[in-house]
Amino acid sequence: MIGNATTRFSNAALLSVASTLPSRVTTSADIELRLASALKRLRLPGSLLERVAGVMERRNWAPDENSDDATVAAGKRALDEAGVAASDIGLIVNTSVTRKHLEPSVAVRLHHGLGLPSSAVNFDVANACLGFVNGMSLAAGMIDSGQIRYALIVNGEDADEIQTNTVTRLLRDDVKRDDFMSEFASLTLGSGAAAAVLGPVDGHPGGHRILGGVTRAATQFHGLCVGSTDGMFTDAKALLKGGLDLVVSAWKEASKDWNWGGMDRYITHQVSSVHTDAIVKAAKLDRRRVPVTFPWLGNVGPASIPITLVEEAKSLVKGDRVLLMGVGSGLNTAMMELAW
Repeated sequence: MIGNATTRFSNAALLSVASTLPSRVTTSADIELRLASALKRLRLPGSLLERVAGVMERRNWAPDENSDDATVAAGKRALDEAGVAASDIGLIVNTSVTRKHLEPSVAVRLHHGLGLPSSAVNFDVANACLGFVNGMSLAAGMIDSGQIRYALIVNGEDADEIQTNTVTRLLRDDVKRDDFMSEFASLTLGSGAAAAVLGPVDGHPGGHRILGGVTRAATQFHGLCVGSTDGMFTDAKALLKGGLDLVVSAWKEASKDWNWGGMDRYITHQVSSVHTDAIVKAAKLDRRRVPVTFPWLGNVGPASIPITLVEEAKSLVKGDRVLLMGVGSGLNTAMMELAW
């Protein structure tokens, strides 16, 4: 069966969202300097990352920083801003792509670091760059059902290892142009952490209601972007086309039930100028209402949507309508509406 999965929530709200950014800045010029010999050998032009992707710099953790500590810090700040005690959290979902090992879950370390109660359910949700939105949807459903009262959705990404491995590999003499471009996306990645507290509307009338949204899958494209700490290998053209087709299909079907044409803000997953421009054009969005953070943060994976929302929250006012939207490797797309 072809179509959207549609979800509506009645009593779930976003109470706060916070982020922690690394202090170390890595410019695209820095990366291209490290790749100078490869660029020269392959006769590729300079400033490729800036001109093609629009990424001028990204953040990486300094020696005394790491993604776990940063995620805990973002979580504590989100709890404080929401006015919710750690002891009241009934669920924590870690949505990070980054993980140092397969077992145990990343969530257990964050649960411990945040001092959450033994009654707080904790687990990881991995769905490429859509993980944070998926985590919010799971939590909202559990709040609606009465299973929990408060949830903490967290994410922490570290792009250092994959970028180091990618640069090392691209400097090999046997790398061809096509090989270089298939790993280009790895060079746009950035690091960062974010956290959001969700709770019931009936207890927090000033919260930002989570109205619901849609998801849609096109898993026949599961091989177009495959990544690990060793590297991320992408068929960029096919991925862009498949992702756009998926977003447009989901958007058209959703328009029967959702009026998303005039949102006050569209918080999209941050990939590049090419992807942002393509989605704006395909969905006929008002470009002025689509903020970007990728020029200075790069693609921070699942953390990019909440980090961008943190930046935009400063200018949002009560009554604004906000749409979180993105495409994740696989392919999947998700759109979630918030009433600010």
